[in-house]
Amino acid sequence: MKNPGLFGITHSNRDFTAKESWGKNQFNSSFPTALTAFLHSKGMECKYLTLSKKLKVQHTFLRVQDFFGQNPMSDDLFYAFETQYSPYQQLVIGTLPRVDLVTQSIKTGNCLSPIEIKLTALPDNTTCHLEEEKYGSELVVRPDTIVYLACSIASEFSKKRDTLKEVFDKKYSKIKDWTEGINVQAFLPKMIKDINAICLLMNNKQKPLILQPIWKTVGKSPRLAENCLDVFVWSDLAFTRLFVDATNSEILKGKTRISRQSRTVVWLFKMLYDFTMNGQINHQFVIDSLSYNTKNDKAFALSGKLTHRYMQSKELTTPRINKRDIKDIIIGGGHNLLSPERRFDAILFNSPELFD
Repeated sequence: MKNPGLFGITHSNRDFTAKESWGKNQFNSSFPTALTAFLHSKGMECKYLTLSKKLKVQHTFLRVQDFFGQNPMSDDLFYAFETQYSPYQQLVIGTLPRVDLVTQSIKTGNCLSPIEIKLTALPDNTTCHLEEEKYGSELVVRPDTIVYLACSIASEFSKKRDTLKEVFDKKYSKIKDWTEGINVQAFLPKMIKDINAICLLMNNKQKPLILQPIWKTVGKSPRLAENCLDVFVWSDLAFTRLFVDATNSEILKGKTRISRQSRTVVWLFKMLYDFTMNGQINHQFVIDSLSYNTKNDKAFALSGKLTHRYMQSKELTTPRINKRDIKDIIIGGGHNLLSPERRFDAILFNSPELFD
């Protein structure tokens, strides 16, 4: 009898024989990791969302070994969950936040990739009443994700900060107090222009950053669709479109209040601006001080109606992994250790027939 476990995760900092490793917070990062390894074992690649030179999100495919930094089945691969990606430490002032997953080489101890994980339900409550082709997943983004996004971009310019200095206008020195939204609002279009210029400068160096698996139900019901699982990956640059496009739309509508999306534009801009000027990012100060009367428990959220336009694809409508495959991803009776607190956990917990 096998011990409880997850496909492909042989070496990690989680003990999957212990019930506490199957809590909602752990499961939401460890299951997507196993799903991605399983996808690889079936000879498939992740659906990869990148940014084109026209600043539009485009779809390609990404080999899992190019994302994880190694073949996911390699005996040299270590999965470090909820860990700091130490190569970015020198880019920040203070402590670097933890990222959902850091892949590492056991032989060398080197960190390979920092990965933020968003396990999302399809459809969400804004698209469940639409036809299947229009289903979308809500995406909720943490402030720490924006720190890793800024570091991912800054790391490309760590030895050529002068290139970034040419992008930024001296006009930003006119902002005497960044904590007052009214001082920053007028600069939003220029900030977007500069973020776009940086995206074009490093377009051929964009890197995968966000792992977004989808799990699909039959409409709003708690039953899994026959084809229910797939893996989408966002590059660092493609991910900027989620809040840059939303902010552009608000500017065109003449909105004057700083929303969560436009605040995220300010956060990313300020982190990159500070890095350009000082060589480091004071992420804690940026997030805590530039809150603009909105809680910063999350950076922003986008409904399925909004994410659908970026993710629309064959894989979104008909995910490639069948529900019968789940028993090969969650192994050794691991489903018995789940705590049914969240929808996906609850569905698996209440679907024992999947594991017959």
